[in-house]
Amino acid sequence: MKRIESQVKHILYPQEQVYAKVSDLNNLQAVAEGLPLQGDMNISIKNLKCTTDTAECEISPVGRISLGIVSREPFKCVKMETLKSPVRMILWIQIVSTGADSCKIRLTLDADLNLFMAKMVEKPMTQALEKLADMLVMIHY
Repeated sequence: MKRIESQVKHILYPQEQVYAKVSDLNNLQAVAEGLPLQGDMNISIKNLKCTTDTAECEISPVGRISLGIVSREPFKCVKMETLKSPVRMILWIQIVSTGADSCKIRLTLDADLNLFMAKMVEKPMTQALEKLADMLVMIHY
């Protein structure tokens, strides 16, 4: 497994509000509508379909990906795992309170990659994880 961690990001919303948003994947739909279809990493996301516990989309050039929440630790952590993907991945969103109206988050991604693949995709995966963390800082909770 290759582990990648985002930098710690500060959010100016209470921990409980941030957790409520990220622990329901239905909220990804609204977040995704604010994203550009294609960014500077030549990755595009199409046909996003969400439920409370799952999200499915087509990511170019990767293919169809399905992600599901496997555990929730109220107000502290949401753990997700790929249900359908070329590569098995686990994503944690960790949330820690820093006061009544603020918190900090860190994203951690474990990807089941061989050594050769890990070297090839480490940089783009790190960039994608950082962009996701930045996006979580910018959204309204």
